[in-house]
Amino acid sequence: MSENNTPLLRLDHIGKEFYGNRVLSDISFDINAGEIIGLVGENGAGKSTLLNILFGMPVISSTGGHEGALFVDGKKVNFTSPNQALAQGIGMVHQEFSLIPGFTATENILLNREVLNGSSLSYLFSDRVSTLNREEMNARASAAINTLGVNINPDMIVSEMPVGYKQFIEIAREIDRKNTRLLFLDEPTAVLAESEAEILITALKKLARSGIAIVFISHRLSEVKELCSRILVLRDGKLITDQPAESLSARQIASLMVGRESEKKVDLQKLPEEPEDIESENASDSLTQQKKKKKIRPALKVEHLWVDMPGETVRDVSFEVMKGEIFGIGGLAGHGKLGIPNGIMGLYPAGGRVRLFGRSLTLNKPRKALGRKMAFVSEDRRGVGLLLDEPLDWNITFTAMQTQGRFLLGIPYIFQMRNEHAMRKEARKYIDSLNIKCTGPSQLAGELSGGNQQKVCLAKAFVLRPNILLICEPTRGIDIGAKSLVLDTLKEYNRENGTTIIITSSELEELRSVCNRVAIVDEGKIAGILPASSPAEDFGMLMMGQTHQEEGEESA
Repeated sequence: MSENNTPLLRLDHIGKEFYGNRVLSDISFDINAGEIIGLVGENGAGKSTLLNILFGMPVISSTGGHEGALFVDGKKVNFTSPNQALAQGIGMVHQEFSLIPGFTATENILLNREVLNGSSLSYLFSDRVSTLNREEMNARASAAINTLGVNINPDMIVSEMPVGYKQFIEIAREIDRKNTRLLFLDEPTAVLAESEAEILITALKKLARSGIAIVFISHRLSEVKELCSRILVLRDGKLITDQPAESLSARQIASLMVGRESEKKVDLQKLPEEPEDIESENASDSLTQQKKKKKIRPALKVEHLWVDMPGETVRDVSFEVMKGEIFGIGGLAGHGKLGIPNGIMGLYPAGGRVRLFGRSLTLNKPRKALGRKMAFVSEDRRGVGLLLDEPLDWNITFTAMQTQGRFLLGIPYIFQMRNEHAMRKEARKYIDSLNIKCTGPSQLAGELSGGNQQKVCLAKAFVLRPNILLICEPTRGIDIGAKSLVLDTLKEYNRENGTTIIITSSELEELRSVCNRVAIVDEGKIAGILPASSPAEDFGMLMMGQTHQEEGEESA
Protein backbone atom coordinates (compact mmCIF):
# COMPACT_ATOMS: atom_id res chain seq x y z
CA MET A 1 0.00 0.00 0.00
CA SER A 2 1.25 3.46 -0.81
CA GLU A 3 2.09 6.14 1.76
CA ASN A 4 -1.46 7.52 1.68
CA ASN A 5 -2.87 3.99 2.19
CA THR A 6 -4.26 3.85 -1.35
CA PRO A 7 -4.44 0.36 -2.87
CA LEU A 8 -2.62 -0.26 -6.14
CA LEU A 9 -5.83 -1.64 -7.66
CA ARG A 10 -9.38 -1.51 -6.31
CA LEU A 11 -12.48 -3.19 -7.70
CA ASP A 12 -15.79 -1.62 -6.72
CA HIS A 13 -18.96 -3.67 -7.35
CA ILE A 14 -17.81 -5.16 -10.67
CA GLY A 15 -20.47 -7.07 -12.62
CA LYS A 16 -20.91 -8.39 -16.14
CA GLU A 17 -23.64 -9.88 -18.33
CA PHE A 18 -23.23 -11.52 -21.72
CA TYR A 19 -26.45 -11.35 -23.75
CA GLY A 20 -28.62 -11.59 -20.65
CA ASN A 21 -26.50 -14.27 -18.99
CA ARG A 22 -25.14 -13.03 -15.64
CA VAL A 23 -21.49 -14.13 -15.21
CA LEU A 24 -20.21 -11.71 -12.53
CA SER A 25 -22.08 -10.05 -9.67
CA ASP A 26 -20.93 -7.34 -7.26
CA ILE A 27 -17.20 -8.17 -7.08
CA SER A 28 -15.24 -5.87 -4.74
CA PHE A 29 -11.69 -6.24 -3.41
CA ASP A 30 -8.33 -4.46 -3.55
CA ILE A 31 -4.68 -5.33 -4.16
CA ASN A 32 -1.69 -3.63 -2.60
CA ALA A 33 1.84 -3.23 -3.95
CA GLY A 34 3.96 -6.32 -3.26
CA GLU A 35 0.94 -8.44 -2.32
CA ILE A 36 0.23 -11.90 -3.76
CA ILE A 37 -3.40 -12.98 -3.73
CA GLY A 38 -4.79 -16.32 -4.90
CA LEU A 39 -7.91 -16.40 -7.07
CA VAL A 40 -9.60 -19.80 -7.22
CA GLY A 41 -12.88 -21.20 -8.46
CA GLU A 42 -14.47 -23.92 -10.54
CA ASN A 43 -14.88 -23.77 -14.31
CA GLY A 44 -17.47 -21.11 -15.07
CA ALA A 45 -16.99 -19.34 -11.74
CA GLY A 46 -16.14 -16.09 -13.56
CA LYS A 47 -12.34 -15.97 -13.22
CA SER A 48 -11.64 -15.49 -16.93
CA THR A 49 -14.29 -12.79 -17.32
CA LEU A 50 -12.89 -10.93 -14.32
CA LEU A 51 -9.37 -11.03 -15.77
CA ASN A 52 -10.70 -9.85 -19.12
CA ILE A 53 -12.19 -6.81 -17.39
CA LEU A 54 -9.03 -6.06 -15.42
CA PHE A 55 -6.85 -6.31 -18.54
CA GLY A 56 -9.16 -4.45 -20.91
CA MET A 57 -9.79 -7.35 -23.29
CA PRO A 58 -11.94 -6.28 -26.30
CA VAL A 59 -14.57 -8.95 -25.57
CA ILE A 60 -15.72 -6.79 -22.64
CA SER A 61 -16.02 -3.42 -24.36
CA SER A 62 -17.55 -4.99 -27.48
CA THR A 63 -20.36 -6.52 -25.39
CA GLY A 64 -21.43 -3.40 -23.55
CA GLY A 65 -18.65 -2.99 -21.00
CA HIS A 66 -19.03 -3.88 -17.33
CA GLU A 67 -20.78 -2.66 -14.20
CA GLY A 68 -18.95 -1.04 -11.29
CA ALA A 69 -15.61 0.75 -11.36
CA LEU A 70 -11.84 0.11 -11.35
CA PHE A 71 -9.35 2.35 -9.57
CA VAL A 72 -5.57 2.38 -10.06
CA ASP A 73 -3.70 4.40 -7.40
CA GLY A 74 -7.07 5.78 -6.36
CA LYS A 75 -7.89 7.11 -9.84
CA LYS A 76 -10.84 5.69 -11.76
CA VAL A 77 -9.91 3.90 -15.00
CA ASN A 78 -11.85 2.15 -17.73
CA PHE A 79 -9.66 -0.17 -19.80
CA THR A 80 -11.01 -0.82 -23.28
CA SER A 81 -7.81 -2.39 -24.61
CA PRO A 82 -4.83 -4.30 -23.18
CA ASN A 83 -2.53 -1.45 -24.20
CA GLN A 84 -4.27 0.83 -21.71
CA ALA A 85 -3.73 -1.73 -18.94
CA LEU A 86 -0.08 -2.17 -19.94
CA ALA A 87 0.41 1.61 -19.79
CA GLN A 88 -0.72 1.47 -16.16
CA GLY A 89 1.86 -1.24 -15.38
CA ILE A 90 -0.57 -4.16 -15.48
CA GLY A 91 0.62 -7.32 -17.21
CA MET A 92 -1.01 -10.67 -17.85
CA VAL A 93 0.23 -14.16 -18.64
CA HIS A 94 -2.62 -16.09 -20.22
CA GLN A 95 -3.11 -19.83 -19.86
CA GLU A 96 -2.73 -20.21 -23.63
CA PHE A 97 0.73 -19.28 -24.92
CA SER A 98 1.02 -16.21 -27.15
CA LEU A 99 4.59 -16.76 -28.35
CA ILE A 100 5.89 -16.71 -31.93
CA PRO A 101 7.30 -20.22 -32.52
CA GLY A 102 9.95 -19.21 -35.05
CA PHE A 103 11.40 -16.41 -32.88
CA THR A 104 14.09 -16.77 -30.24
CA ALA A 105 13.52 -16.32 -26.53
CA THR A 106 14.99 -12.82 -26.75
CA GLU A 107 12.84 -11.83 -29.72
CA ASN A 108 9.68 -12.98 -27.92
CA ILE A 109 10.56 -11.30 -24.63
CA LEU A 110 11.32 -7.94 -26.30
CA LEU A 111 8.66 -8.10 -29.00
CA ASN A 112 7.61 -4.52 -29.88
CA ARG A 113 10.21 -3.22 -27.43
CA GLU A 114 13.31 -4.02 -29.49
CA VAL A 115 16.56 -2.15 -28.83
CA LEU A 116 17.82 -0.42 -31.99
CA ASN A 117 21.22 0.77 -33.12
CA GLY A 118 20.87 4.47 -33.84
CA SER A 119 22.37 5.94 -37.02
CA SER A 120 22.20 9.12 -39.03
CA LEU A 121 19.98 7.36 -41.55
CA SER A 122 17.38 6.65 -38.88
CA TYR A 123 16.94 10.41 -38.35
CA LEU A 124 16.26 10.83 -42.04
CA PHE A 125 14.24 7.70 -42.83
CA SER A 126 12.78 6.65 -39.41
CA ASP A 127 13.60 3.56 -37.39
CA ARG A 128 12.79 1.29 -40.32
CA VAL A 129 16.38 1.51 -41.49
CA SER A 130 17.84 0.86 -38.01
CA THR A 131 19.34 -2.46 -37.03
CA LEU A 132 18.71 -4.46 -33.86
CA ASN A 133 21.14 -4.16 -31.01
CA ARG A 134 21.35 -7.90 -30.43
CA GLU A 135 23.86 -7.67 -27.63
CA GLU A 136 21.76 -5.38 -25.45
CA MET A 137 18.58 -7.27 -26.28
CA ASN A 138 20.15 -10.56 -25.20
CA ALA A 139 21.39 -8.90 -22.01
CA ARG A 140 17.89 -7.66 -21.16
CA ALA A 141 16.29 -11.00 -21.98
CA SER A 142 18.90 -12.84 -19.89
CA ALA A 143 18.25 -10.52 -16.96
CA ALA A 144 14.52 -11.25 -17.08
CA ILE A 145 15.12 -15.00 -17.40
CA ASN A 146 17.65 -14.99 -14.54
CA THR A 147 15.12 -13.22 -12.32
CA LEU A 148 12.99 -16.34 -12.64
CA GLY A 149 15.89 -18.55 -11.59
CA VAL A 150 16.00 -20.71 -14.73
CA ASN A 151 18.73 -21.38 -17.25
CA ILE A 152 17.38 -20.76 -20.74
CA ASN A 153 19.57 -19.74 -23.67
CA PRO A 154 18.21 -16.41 -24.97
CA ASP A 155 19.01 -17.52 -28.53
CA MET A 156 16.92 -20.68 -28.28
CA ILE A 157 14.03 -20.91 -30.76
CA VAL A 158 10.65 -21.15 -29.03
CA SER A 159 9.47 -24.02 -31.23
CA GLU A 160 12.39 -26.09 -29.94
CA MET A 161 11.61 -25.44 -26.27
CA PRO A 162 9.89 -27.83 -23.87
CA VAL A 163 6.54 -26.54 -22.70
CA GLY A 164 7.89 -25.47 -19.28
CA TYR A 165 10.45 -23.16 -20.88
CA LYS A 166 7.69 -21.48 -22.90
CA GLN A 167 5.82 -20.64 -19.72
CA PHE A 168 8.93 -19.01 -18.24
CA ILE A 169 9.43 -16.98 -21.43
CA GLU A 170 5.83 -15.72 -21.19
CA ILE A 171 6.47 -14.49 -17.64
CA ALA A 172 9.91 -13.08 -18.50
CA ARG A 173 8.28 -10.92 -21.19
CA GLU A 174 6.10 -9.25 -18.57
CA ILE A 175 8.99 -8.84 -16.14
CA ASP A 176 11.04 -7.01 -18.78
CA ARG A 177 8.45 -4.24 -19.01
CA LYS A 178 10.03 -1.46 -16.95
CA ASN A 179 6.74 -0.16 -15.52
CA THR A 180 5.21 -3.51 -14.49
CA ARG A 181 3.55 -3.16 -11.08
CA LEU A 182 0.84 -5.82 -11.18
CA LEU A 183 0.86 -9.29 -12.79
CA PHE A 184 -2.09 -11.55 -13.48
CA LEU A 185 -0.92 -15.17 -13.82
CA ASP A 186 -3.53 -17.63 -15.14
CA GLU A 187 -2.54 -21.20 -14.22
CA PRO A 188 1.20 -20.53 -14.66
CA THR A 189 2.25 -23.86 -13.12
CA ALA A 190 -0.22 -26.06 -14.99
CA VAL A 191 2.37 -27.08 -17.60
CA LEU A 192 5.36 -27.12 -15.23
CA ALA A 193 7.01 -30.10 -13.60
CA GLU A 194 7.04 -30.05 -9.81
CA SER A 195 10.66 -28.86 -9.69
CA GLU A 196 9.94 -26.09 -12.20
CA ALA A 197 6.86 -25.00 -10.22
CA GLU A 198 9.01 -24.67 -7.10
CA ILE A 199 11.47 -22.48 -9.00
CA LEU A 200 8.66 -20.26 -10.26
CA ILE A 201 7.10 -19.87 -6.81
CA THR A 202 10.46 -18.80 -5.40
CA ALA A 203 10.83 -16.26 -8.22
CA LEU A 204 7.32 -14.87 -7.66
CA LYS A 205 8.06 -14.33 -3.98
CA LYS A 206 11.19 -12.41 -5.04
CA LEU A 207 9.14 -10.24 -7.42
CA ALA A 208 6.66 -9.47 -4.67
CA ARG A 209 9.47 -8.35 -2.38
CA SER A 210 10.49 -5.89 -5.10
CA GLY A 211 7.02 -4.33 -4.93
CA ILE A 212 5.22 -6.11 -7.80
CA ALA A 213 1.71 -7.25 -6.89
CA ILE A 214 0.55 -10.63 -8.22
CA VAL A 215 -2.84 -12.24 -8.77
CA PHE A 216 -2.17 -15.98 -8.91
CA ILE A 217 -4.79 -18.30 -10.43
CA SER A 218 -4.15 -22.00 -9.92
CA HIS A 219 -5.96 -25.26 -9.30
CA ARG A 220 -3.07 -26.47 -7.13
CA LEU A 221 -4.21 -25.49 -3.67
CA SER A 222 -0.90 -26.40 -2.04
CA GLU A 223 0.83 -23.81 -4.25
CA VAL A 224 -1.86 -21.20 -3.60
CA LYS A 225 -1.51 -21.62 0.16
CA GLU A 226 2.30 -21.55 0.01
CA LEU A 227 2.55 -18.48 -2.19
CA CYS A 228 -0.41 -16.24 -1.39
CA SER A 229 -1.19 -14.07 1.61
CA ARG A 230 -4.92 -13.89 0.78
CA ILE A 231 -7.28 -16.23 -1.02
CA LEU A 232 -10.35 -15.12 -2.97
CA VAL A 233 -12.90 -17.75 -3.92
CA LEU A 234 -15.30 -17.18 -6.82
CA ARG A 235 -18.40 -19.31 -7.27
CA ASP A 236 -21.16 -18.74 -9.80
CA GLY A 237 -19.86 -15.25 -10.55
CA LYS A 238 -19.83 -14.13 -6.92
CA LEU A 239 -17.01 -13.49 -4.48
CA ILE A 240 -17.67 -16.10 -1.80
CA THR A 241 -14.78 -15.26 0.51
CA ASP A 242 -11.68 -13.08 0.85
CA GLN A 243 -9.60 -14.44 3.72
CA PRO A 244 -5.96 -14.78 4.81
CA ALA A 245 -4.48 -17.96 3.33
CA GLU A 246 -3.39 -19.18 6.74
CA SER A 247 -6.99 -19.22 7.99
CA LEU A 248 -8.20 -21.67 5.31
CA SER A 249 -7.36 -25.34 4.84
CA ALA A 250 -7.31 -26.90 1.39
CA ARG A 251 -10.53 -28.76 2.20
CA GLN A 252 -12.25 -25.55 3.26
CA ILE A 253 -11.20 -23.85 0.02
CA ALA A 254 -12.49 -26.78 -2.03
CA SER A 255 -15.77 -26.72 -0.13
CA LEU A 256 -16.20 -22.99 -0.75
CA MET A 257 -15.49 -23.47 -4.45
CA VAL A 258 -18.07 -26.18 -5.11
CA GLY A 259 -20.68 -25.27 -2.49
CA ARG A 260 -21.53 -27.10 0.69
CA GLU A 261 -23.73 -30.18 0.73
CA SER A 262 -26.60 -28.32 2.38
CA GLU A 263 -26.72 -25.70 -0.37
CA LYS A 264 -27.71 -28.01 -3.22
CA LYS A 265 -29.94 -31.04 -3.25
CA VAL A 266 -28.68 -33.74 -5.56
CA ASP A 267 -31.13 -36.27 -7.00
CA LEU A 268 -28.84 -39.26 -7.21
CA GLN A 269 -29.30 -42.13 -9.63
CA LYS A 270 -29.29 -45.67 -8.29
CA LEU A 271 -27.03 -48.33 -9.74
CA PRO A 272 -28.75 -51.35 -11.30
CA GLU A 273 -29.63 -53.96 -8.70
CA GLU A 274 -28.03 -56.68 -10.82
CA PRO A 275 -25.11 -54.93 -12.50
CA GLU A 276 -23.43 -56.67 -15.38
CA ASP A 277 -20.21 -54.86 -14.74
CA ILE A 278 -18.01 -53.37 -12.08
CA GLU A 279 -15.60 -50.51 -11.50
CA SER A 280 -12.04 -51.54 -10.73
CA GLU A 281 -10.12 -50.44 -7.66
CA ASN A 282 -12.34 -47.41 -7.10
CA ALA A 283 -15.55 -49.44 -6.75
CA SER A 284 -17.75 -49.03 -3.71
CA ASP A 285 -17.87 -51.86 -1.15
CA SER A 286 -21.18 -53.15 -2.50
CA LEU A 287 -19.75 -53.45 -5.99
CA THR A 288 -16.67 -55.19 -4.64
CA GLN A 289 -18.90 -57.77 -2.93
CA GLN A 290 -20.78 -58.36 -6.18
CA LYS A 291 -17.48 -58.89 -7.96
CA LYS A 292 -16.65 -61.62 -5.49
CA LYS A 293 -19.95 -63.37 -6.16
CA LYS A 294 -19.48 -63.67 -9.91
CA LYS A 295 -16.89 -62.81 -12.48
CA ILE A 296 -18.28 -60.18 -14.83
CA ARG A 297 -16.88 -57.95 -17.55
CA PRO A 298 -17.26 -54.17 -17.79
CA ALA A 299 -19.19 -52.58 -20.64
CA LEU A 300 -16.23 -50.27 -21.25
CA LYS A 301 -12.68 -50.82 -20.03
CA VAL A 302 -10.02 -48.18 -20.69
CA GLU A 303 -6.38 -48.97 -19.99
CA HIS A 304 -3.49 -46.49 -20.15
CA LEU A 305 -5.24 -44.26 -22.68
CA TRP A 306 -3.34 -41.29 -24.07
CA VAL A 307 -4.86 -38.73 -26.43
CA ASP A 308 -3.14 -35.93 -28.31
CA MET A 309 -6.00 -33.41 -28.31
CA PRO A 310 -4.75 -29.79 -28.33
CA GLY A 311 -5.56 -28.17 -25.02
CA GLU A 312 -7.04 -31.39 -23.60
CA THR A 313 -4.11 -33.82 -23.58
CA VAL A 314 -4.69 -37.19 -21.94
CA ARG A 315 -1.51 -38.77 -20.52
CA ASP A 316 -2.45 -42.05 -18.84
CA VAL A 317 -6.07 -42.86 -18.05
CA SER A 318 -7.57 -46.15 -16.88
CA PHE A 319 -11.13 -46.82 -15.68
CA GLU A 320 -14.08 -49.18 -16.08
CA VAL A 321 -17.78 -48.51 -16.62
CA MET A 322 -20.60 -50.92 -15.79
CA LYS A 323 -23.33 -51.85 -18.23
CA GLY A 324 -26.33 -49.59 -17.70
CA GLU A 325 -24.36 -47.08 -15.63
CA ILE A 326 -24.31 -43.32 -16.10
CA PHE A 327 -20.66 -42.46 -15.56
CA GLY A 328 -19.41 -38.89 -15.24
CA ILE A 329 -16.06 -37.38 -16.17
CA GLY A 330 -15.27 -33.96 -14.70
CA GLY A 331 -12.33 -31.70 -13.97
CA LEU A 332 -10.96 -28.27 -14.72
CA ALA A 333 -10.63 -26.95 -18.28
CA GLY A 334 -7.55 -28.07 -20.15
CA HIS A 335 -6.79 -31.10 -17.98
CA GLY A 336 -7.92 -33.77 -20.44
CA LYS A 337 -11.52 -34.61 -19.59
CA LEU A 338 -12.71 -33.80 -23.13
CA GLY A 339 -9.75 -35.66 -24.62
CA ILE A 340 -10.97 -38.98 -23.20
CA PRO A 341 -14.23 -39.37 -25.19
CA ASN A 342 -12.76 -37.67 -28.27
CA GLY A 343 -9.83 -40.10 -28.18
CA ILE A 344 -12.01 -43.17 -27.64
CA MET A 345 -14.14 -42.16 -30.64
CA GLY A 346 -11.07 -41.61 -32.82
CA LEU A 347 -11.37 -37.88 -33.41
CA TYR A 348 -7.80 -37.25 -32.19
CA PRO A 349 -4.67 -39.45 -32.19
CA ALA A 350 -4.85 -41.89 -29.31
CA GLY A 351 -3.10 -44.95 -27.90
CA GLY A 352 -3.54 -47.44 -25.11
CA ARG A 353 -6.29 -50.02 -24.96
CA VAL A 354 -10.08 -49.78 -25.01
CA ARG A 355 -12.36 -52.81 -24.67
CA LEU A 356 -16.12 -52.90 -25.33
CA PHE A 357 -17.86 -55.80 -23.61
CA GLY A 358 -14.58 -57.70 -23.54
CA ARG A 359 -13.55 -57.07 -27.17
CA SER A 360 -10.80 -54.63 -28.18
CA LEU A 361 -11.83 -51.44 -29.98
CA THR A 362 -9.65 -50.21 -32.84
CA LEU A 363 -8.56 -46.68 -31.97
CA ASN A 364 -8.11 -43.75 -34.37
CA LYS A 365 -10.94 -44.95 -36.62
CA PRO A 366 -14.30 -43.29 -35.83
CA ARG A 367 -16.19 -45.66 -38.13
CA LYS A 368 -14.99 -48.64 -36.11
CA ALA A 369 -16.40 -47.10 -32.93
CA LEU A 370 -19.72 -46.32 -34.61
CA GLY A 371 -19.79 -49.84 -36.01
CA ARG A 372 -19.52 -51.21 -32.48
CA LYS A 373 -22.79 -49.43 -31.55
CA MET A 374 -21.17 -46.46 -29.88
CA ALA A 375 -22.58 -42.95 -30.31
CA PHE A 376 -20.93 -39.60 -29.62
CA VAL A 377 -22.27 -36.11 -28.93
CA SER A 378 -19.42 -33.61 -29.34
CA GLU A 379 -18.85 -30.54 -27.16
CA ASP A 380 -18.64 -28.60 -30.44
CA ARG A 381 -22.19 -28.99 -31.69
CA ARG A 382 -21.88 -26.39 -34.43
CA GLY A 383 -18.45 -27.43 -35.71
CA VAL A 384 -18.68 -31.21 -35.34
CA GLY A 385 -22.16 -32.23 -34.27
CA LEU A 386 -24.41 -30.64 -36.89
CA LEU A 387 -24.76 -29.99 -40.60
CA LEU A 388 -25.93 -26.42 -40.11
CA ASP A 389 -27.03 -25.85 -43.71
CA GLU A 390 -29.06 -29.08 -43.89
CA PRO A 391 -32.60 -29.79 -42.61
CA LEU A 392 -33.34 -31.46 -39.30
CA ASP A 393 -34.43 -34.80 -40.81
CA TRP A 394 -31.09 -35.05 -42.61
CA ASN A 395 -29.16 -34.14 -39.44
CA ILE A 396 -31.03 -36.62 -37.25
CA THR A 397 -30.77 -39.62 -39.60
CA PHE A 398 -27.55 -39.02 -41.53
CA THR A 399 -25.13 -40.96 -39.28
CA ALA A 400 -27.47 -43.95 -39.00
CA MET A 401 -27.86 -43.89 -42.78
CA GLN A 402 -24.10 -43.78 -43.28
CA THR A 403 -23.01 -46.38 -40.74
CA GLN A 404 -26.04 -48.68 -40.42
CA GLY A 405 -27.59 -48.48 -43.88
CA ARG A 406 -30.94 -47.33 -42.52
CA PHE A 407 -33.36 -44.85 -44.15
CA LEU A 408 -32.36 -46.07 -47.61
CA LEU A 409 -34.32 -47.63 -50.48
CA GLY A 410 -32.94 -49.90 -53.19
CA ILE A 411 -30.37 -52.68 -53.42
CA PRO A 412 -27.22 -52.34 -51.26
CA TYR A 413 -23.99 -51.74 -53.19
CA ILE A 414 -25.93 -51.48 -56.48
CA PHE A 415 -28.47 -48.68 -56.29
CA GLN A 416 -29.79 -46.86 -53.24
CA MET A 417 -31.60 -43.63 -52.54
CA ARG A 418 -32.78 -41.84 -49.42
CA ASN A 419 -36.12 -42.86 -47.93
CA GLU A 420 -37.42 -39.34 -47.43
CA HIS A 421 -40.66 -40.52 -45.83
CA ALA A 422 -38.83 -42.62 -43.20
CA MET A 423 -36.39 -39.77 -42.50
CA ARG A 424 -39.20 -37.28 -41.87
CA LYS A 425 -41.11 -39.78 -39.72
CA GLU A 426 -38.03 -40.43 -37.53
CA ALA A 427 -37.30 -36.71 -37.27
CA ARG A 428 -40.89 -35.92 -36.18
CA LYS A 429 -40.64 -38.63 -33.53
CA TYR A 430 -37.70 -36.94 -31.85
CA ILE A 431 -38.96 -33.41 -32.46
CA ASP A 432 -42.01 -34.38 -30.41
CA SER A 433 -40.28 -36.45 -27.71
CA LEU A 434 -37.48 -33.91 -27.11
CA ASN A 435 -39.74 -30.88 -27.57
CA ILE A 436 -37.49 -29.40 -30.26
CA LYS A 437 -38.86 -25.96 -31.08
CA CYS A 438 -38.82 -25.72 -34.87
CA THR A 439 -41.11 -25.32 -37.87
CA GLY A 440 -40.71 -28.98 -38.80
CA PRO A 441 -38.27 -31.59 -40.14
CA SER A 442 -37.39 -29.42 -43.14
CA GLN A 443 -36.06 -26.46 -41.09
CA LEU A 444 -32.30 -25.92 -41.29
CA ALA A 445 -30.34 -26.86 -38.17
CA GLY A 446 -28.44 -23.57 -38.24
CA GLU A 447 -31.66 -21.64 -37.68
CA LEU A 448 -32.36 -23.20 -34.28
CA SER A 449 -31.37 -21.87 -30.85
CA GLY A 450 -28.43 -23.43 -29.02
CA GLY A 451 -30.65 -25.50 -26.74
CA ASN A 452 -32.65 -26.90 -29.62
CA GLN A 453 -29.49 -27.65 -31.58
CA GLN A 454 -28.27 -29.66 -28.61
CA LYS A 455 -31.50 -31.65 -28.63
CA VAL A 456 -30.96 -32.41 -32.33
CA CYS A 457 -27.49 -33.74 -31.47
CA LEU A 458 -29.06 -36.01 -28.85
CA ALA A 459 -31.69 -37.20 -31.32
CA LYS A 460 -28.96 -37.98 -33.84
CA ALA A 461 -27.24 -40.16 -31.21
CA PHE A 462 -30.46 -41.86 -30.03
CA VAL A 463 -31.34 -42.86 -33.60
CA LEU A 464 -28.19 -45.01 -33.64
CA ARG A 465 -29.67 -47.12 -30.80
CA PRO A 466 -26.25 -47.25 -29.13
CA ASN A 467 -25.09 -49.64 -26.44
CA ILE A 468 -22.72 -46.95 -25.21
CA LEU A 469 -23.32 -43.20 -25.54
CA LEU A 470 -20.52 -40.69 -24.95
CA ILE A 471 -21.72 -37.11 -24.57
CA CYS A 472 -19.58 -34.02 -23.96
CA GLU A 473 -20.81 -30.84 -22.28
CA PRO A 474 -24.49 -31.71 -22.78
CA THR A 475 -25.78 -28.39 -21.43
CA ARG A 476 -23.09 -25.93 -22.50
CA GLY A 477 -24.53 -22.63 -23.68
CA ILE A 478 -28.21 -23.47 -23.16
CA ASP A 479 -30.74 -21.99 -20.76
CA ILE A 480 -31.82 -23.51 -17.45
CA GLY A 481 -35.08 -24.92 -18.78
CA ALA A 482 -33.36 -26.63 -21.69
CA LYS A 483 -30.66 -27.96 -19.34
CA SER A 484 -33.24 -29.68 -17.20
CA LEU A 485 -34.94 -31.26 -20.21
CA VAL A 486 -31.64 -32.52 -21.67
CA LEU A 487 -30.53 -34.10 -18.39
CA ASP A 488 -33.96 -35.63 -17.76
CA THR A 489 -33.93 -37.04 -21.27
CA LEU A 490 -30.57 -38.73 -20.68
CA LYS A 491 -31.78 -40.28 -17.42
CA GLU A 492 -34.99 -41.49 -19.06
CA TYR A 493 -33.15 -42.95 -22.05
CA ASN A 494 -30.77 -44.77 -19.71
CA ARG A 495 -33.66 -46.08 -17.60
CA GLU A 496 -35.78 -47.28 -20.53
CA ASN A 497 -33.03 -48.75 -22.71
CA GLY A 498 -30.30 -49.73 -20.26
CA THR A 499 -27.82 -47.77 -22.36
CA THR A 500 -24.43 -47.14 -20.78
CA ILE A 501 -23.91 -43.37 -20.80
CA ILE A 502 -20.65 -41.52 -20.20
CA ILE A 503 -21.09 -37.78 -19.63
CA THR A 504 -18.19 -35.33 -19.70
CA SER A 505 -19.04 -31.96 -18.20
CA SER A 506 -17.50 -28.87 -16.62
CA GLU A 507 -20.50 -28.65 -14.27
CA LEU A 508 -19.85 -30.77 -11.19
CA GLU A 509 -23.39 -30.48 -9.80
CA GLU A 510 -24.75 -31.48 -13.19
CA LEU A 511 -22.69 -34.68 -13.08
CA ARG A 512 -23.68 -35.40 -9.48
CA SER A 513 -27.37 -34.99 -10.35
CA VAL A 514 -27.45 -37.64 -13.10
CA CYS A 515 -24.46 -39.98 -12.67
CA ASN A 516 -23.84 -43.05 -10.54
CA ARG A 517 -20.14 -42.29 -10.19
CA VAL A 518 -17.90 -39.42 -11.25
CA ALA A 519 -14.23 -39.52 -12.27
CA ILE A 520 -12.18 -36.36 -11.85
CA VAL A 521 -9.37 -35.73 -14.35
CA ASP A 522 -6.34 -33.73 -13.26
CA GLU A 523 -3.34 -33.04 -15.53
CA GLY A 524 -4.24 -35.78 -18.00
CA LYS A 525 -4.82 -38.52 -15.43
CA ILE A 526 -7.68 -39.80 -13.29
CA ALA A 527 -7.27 -38.16 -9.89
CA GLY A 528 -10.01 -40.31 -8.39
CA ILE A 529 -13.45 -41.86 -8.92
CA LEU A 530 -16.17 -41.25 -6.33
CA PRO A 531 -19.84 -42.15 -5.95
CA ALA A 532 -21.99 -39.18 -6.91
CA SER A 533 -23.27 -39.09 -3.33
CA SER A 534 -19.81 -38.20 -1.99
CA PRO A 535 -19.47 -34.75 -0.37
CA ALA A 536 -18.97 -31.94 -2.90
CA GLU A 537 -15.74 -30.89 -1.22
CA ASP A 538 -14.24 -34.35 -1.87
CA PHE A 539 -14.67 -33.72 -5.59
CA GLY A 540 -13.25 -30.24 -5.14
CA MET A 541 -10.14 -31.69 -3.51
CA LEU A 542 -9.57 -33.99 -6.48
CA MET A 543 -10.09 -31.15 -8.94
CA MET A 544 -7.49 -29.10 -7.09
CA GLY A 545 -4.93 -31.91 -7.22
CA GLN A 546 -5.18 -32.40 -3.45
CA THR A 547 -5.47 -35.88 -1.95
CA HIS A 548 -7.17 -36.76 1.30
CA GLN A 549 -3.84 -37.89 2.68
CA GLU A 550 -2.25 -34.51 1.96
CA GLU A 551 -5.18 -32.76 3.64
CA GLY A 552 -4.78 -34.93 6.70
CA GLU A 553 -1.09 -34.13 6.88
CA GLU A 554 -1.86 -30.42 6.57
CA SER A 555 -4.40 -30.53 9.36
CA ALA A 556 -2.05 -32.40 11.68
